[in-house]
Amino acid sequence: MPTQPAAPPASDIAMATTRAGYALPVVDVTHPRFAVPDDPQAARALHEAFISGERRRARIPKFIMRMMLRSAARKSRLVHALVQSKAEYLDGLTTYVMKLGADNLVPPFDTPMDRRCAASPHVGLLRLRMQQTARLVADGLTDELAAGDRAPLHLINIGGGPALDSINTVILLRRMRPDLLQRPIVIHVLDSAEDGPFFGANALDALKAAGRPLHGLDVSWQHRGYDWNAPATLQDLVATLTSAGGLLAASSEGALFEYGSDEAIVANLQALRTDGAGAQGACLVAGSVTRRDEVRQRMIEQTGFKLIPRGLAGFAPLAARAGFVIAKSENAWLSDQVLLRPAA
Repeated sequence: MPTQPAAPPASDIAMATTRAGYALPVVDVTHPRFAVPDDPQAARALHEAFISGERRRARIPKFIMRMMLRSAARKSRLVHALVQSKAEYLDGLTTYVMKLGADNLVPPFDTPMDRRCAASPHVGLLRLRMQQTARLVADGLTDELAAGDRAPLHLINIGGGPALDSINTVILLRRMRPDLLQRPIVIHVLDSAEDGPFFGANALDALKAAGRPLHGLDVSWQHRGYDWNAPATLQDLVATLTSAGGLLAASSEGALFEYGSDEAIVANLQALRTDGAGAQGACLVAGSVTRRDEVRQRMIEQTGFKLIPRGLAGFAPLAARAGFVIAKSENAWLSDQVLLRPAA
């Protein structure tokens, strides 16, 4: 049977505009249209479906698979970005569109092949990755916010494109403890690209409109061009914010810990650890770490993306070199989401 078109976004879903001029739904992980089941059984079921699909594809001759992918790429912007791009990573906006889920796609990302891509177990695990990262930061900040005064909260997002993990951190905190958000909140996006942060700023504005989840909160957005191989910008930002008495938390979902070199990870975490004069910088850092297993490594080889599959065992020593410990981790099978705290 032909694939039926997805239903249009519900009226209670915020929409925001991209630089290209088309409107996309804004992910709110507390909304039933976007929430992904995050119990261990549901995550395992997604992973098993992913493994089953990978095994089926492994039996297809490579030249036939290449033909199938080229055909799919002509019918889907999402597949095209995955298999035809010469980039070393999947851009933030395309990754974001995938995280909408098949039922929430809109033009120009709503062909039957787009919906098939967005409904895949792999994309389901990417959606879970963002949800877990946002919840780790929100849960980790609750005690910090409750213990302090009404100091400004600064959420630093490294390489996060539209930074929807940071935006959803604020949504989750408002659901959990709205009393803790009676303070200025600033989302600082450090990203070399423009498209993702442009959309993210519009998404935040849409969520602050009357009747939306962040209405009435003092939340603002700042974007800085950033190369994580040269962390001076981050060092200066941390020093400025801490000297002004701000509370800092950082995240990097699908970015620094998955694509960055060992040296870049350590240098950025060191920049977050203190303000350069010895005072504490970020009270926590969260992010995703690519798993190191045979299936994940084979998938990386097929895409050509420069993901580095360290796993928790390979990542923990890097965090320790920068003065952090892994306080908590969440499993999305293709990646582990970590919550880092400064070491005692």
